[in-house]
Amino acid sequence: MTSSVESSDIDLEALGRSVLKLRAVVPEDASTAGILGQERIGNGIVIGSDGLTLTIGYLIAEASDVWLTAHRGREVAGHPLAYDPVTGFGLVLPLEELSVPPLPFGAPAVLDAGSKGYVLSSPEFAKPQSVQILARREFAGAWEYLLDQAIFTTPAHPHWSGAALIDQRGGLVGVGSLLVREVVSGEQLNANMFVPIDLLQPILEDLRTRGRATRQSRPWLGAYAVEVSGKVYVTGTAESSPARLADMREEDLITHVADHAVGSVAEFYRRLWALGPAGTDVPLTLLRSGTRLNVTVHSIDRADHFKRPQAH
Repeated sequence: MTSSVESSDIDLEALGRSVLKLRAVVPEDASTAGILGQERIGNGIVIGSDGLTLTIGYLIAEASDVWLTAHRGREVAGHPLAYDPVTGFGLVLPLEELSVPPLPFGAPAVLDAGSKGYVLSSPEFAKPQSVQILARREFAGAWEYLLDQAIFTTPAHPHWSGAALIDQRGGLVGVGSLLVREVVSGEQLNANMFVPIDLLQPILEDLRTRGRATRQSRPWLGAYAVEVSGKVYVTGTAESSPARLADMREEDLITHVADHAVGSVAEFYRRLWALGPAGTDVPLTLLRSGTRLNVTVHSIDRADHFKRPQAH
């Protein structure tokens, strides 16, 4: 169920022209094709005067072709310029002029529970929607992903992937990532998780010019994890990943990283990343059917596991 837009001093229709339909095609042999599909459709947000377009990175990860569709139906080819797995952001550079005004950045830090905002997607998908901020809190994804201050909103938007979360001044404050279930007053509701835009600003120039952020690459295992009653279980491993090569298996219980006990997915990630850069050997203690196992996983840079886009 969506919410109609309340009266506002900002022109949401005009701002919405900066949110485009994004379509990406991924090769069949890409490592993410089996999980995320070979054709991915969502939104892209124009943030640069040159048409530089921001999206959620999983839409363009390993993409061979990307197209952006403006409001009069003109489809423009784009180059998947960057995907940053730490924040989850992706950038696309259009290969023709878009003639679309960029959305200005807002300040997510001032948002708190109860704040009002708006979600904008391509008009081809949905009209602008009023939302309420449910929470700002930590989010740990099963795919070795962690945000300290994710933004959660309700009601859920039907086309959240790469959608723009706008504050009441018309500034971009978040990029749509997930559909989640939230408990409000004892009732479970569908909601969306947005990645706050302030995570982009320190790395934007690096992503634009180098295709990746200038930071130490985190060790990546390729293990999917879930937390159940204060315990961390493996739910699967990525194809040809270090975790699979080390014979980590579904339903393995991860009890320790090196000598440190872990009781949450977030703690597992923080202990993992604290060991050193990508390439670090990661000692894990697992329980498998009651048997204690000591496993050493040789981590890699997640980016090295992905197909790289061809230059246009």
